[in-house]
Amino acid sequence: MHKNSDTDRPTTDHVDVLLRQWQQERPDLDCWPMAVLGRVGRMAALAGREIDDELKRQGLAAGEFDVLATLRRNAVPLTPTALYQSSMLSSGAMTARLDRLERQGWIRRLPSPTDRRSLLVELTAEGKALTDRALQAHVDNERRLLAPLSQEQQQQLADLLRQWLLAHEA
Repeated sequence: MHKNSDTDRPTTDHVDVLLRQWQQERPDLDCWPMAVLGRVGRMAALAGREIDDELKRQGLAAGEFDVLATLRRNAVPLTPTALYQSSMLSSGAMTARLDRLERQGWIRRLPSPTDRRSLLVELTAEGKALTDRALQAHVDNERRLLAPLSQEQQQQLADLLRQWLLAHEA
């Protein structure tokens, strides 16, 4: 990798190396999409590992944090169905996750006042406190991960990614 002598930071990344290799082996093929999507993929993988590590330091797996955070950002208890739809899990996987969270004392299941066949899930006081601590650590970690970019660059990246997602999400 090449370095900038002023900052001693690399000026080329792994994707640049791959693109040069493809240019050498397949000069007839325009591999430009790899420059963008390869970097997005690598960013997601690298950030994902760092995020998972921080959540582990908080005593949580990513899936547990997802459920707790979903409950925390909603003003009312949710049904297990609403939870598994928001996380794209199967109902069986959500039930197992809720069982674990309940054993830890972080959530409780309550009978629904409007449907005797249904349950509602809510955070316990301990679950809410844990979620708030983990959320603060999570946001601080994400801020650290984005620190190499200026605020303006972060906003530009967020806007570009939103535009791409709006064109591709169902």
